[in-house]
Amino acid sequence: MKIENLEIIAYQPQLAIDFYKLNVEWLEKYFYVEPYDQKVLSNPKKYVIDPGGFIFFAKYNSEIIGVVALINQKTFFELSKMAVSPKYQGLKIGQKLMTFCIEFAQNQEWKSITLYSHRKLVPAINLYRKIGFKEVTLEENSHYERSSIKMLLKL
Repeated sequence: MKIENLEIIAYQPQLAIDFYKLNVEWLEKYFYVEPYDQKVLSNPKKYVIDPGGFIFFAKYNSEIIGVVALINQKTFFELSKMAVSPKYQGLKIGQKLMTFCIEFAQNQEWKSITLYSHRKLVPAINLYRKIGFKEVTLEENSHYERSSIKMLLKL
């Protein structure tokens, strides 16, 4: 299957449910929904948009098939909450969302983007490395219990 006419659109309140569902689906498959996830996913306007962050969705036809957030963590922007619907995985949707976020960050004149992940998510880690993210020291009190790797992309 080839995805033509993939559209990347900005957050709209009616898409909050898609943000929640797509993320909970992958978290429950590989890990579990942590309290921090529950808080952010349940109220993206309060925890992502209002503090100066962004959420983007991959839309194919009329279906939301992927999502990513750029969360303002005060001293840096975190690329987070990236998820692609299982039936569309392997079609480079995640890569398209990442590329969009990087171009967006460059247009905002950000210096870098940071992300947290887990080493068992090998395809994701490989994608991040391919794009240019480099591993940096993971702080002990990261806001995710599951983090086992922190990566930085200098822009």
